[in-house]
Amino acid sequence: QIQLVESGGGLVQPGGSLRLSCVASGFTSKSYTMSWYRQAPGKEREMVALITTTGDSTNFLNSVKGRFTISRDNAKNTIYLQMNSLQPEDTAIYYCNRIPTLAWGQGTQVTGSA
Repeated sequence: QIQLVESGGGLVQPGGSLRLSCVASGFTSKSYTMSWYRQAPGKEREMVALITTTGDSTNFLNSVKGRFTISRDNAKNTIYLQMNSLQPEDTAIYYCNRIPTLAWGQGTQVTGSA
């Protein structure tokens, strides 16, 4: 059964940090570029960061560059998103997925309190 399980979200004050994790199962995640996405209330889902299969290349949404980093541990089928200097505008449900995408997991809520 294919699953993407995100965790690590929470409520943080501006300037705080969180580390999100995504465990992939049911497919060979190490063979795919993986991405983190987010969806804020009333907005479209957007890609925040992606990482290639070996982790040698990453890309980020302009608004998170310099604050977020993405990494992966292929031995654990896990993808991480380290989020620093969080701001209220980062508030969203965060999801991970592969490229091409699969069915979405439940996501994890990140709330940057004002």
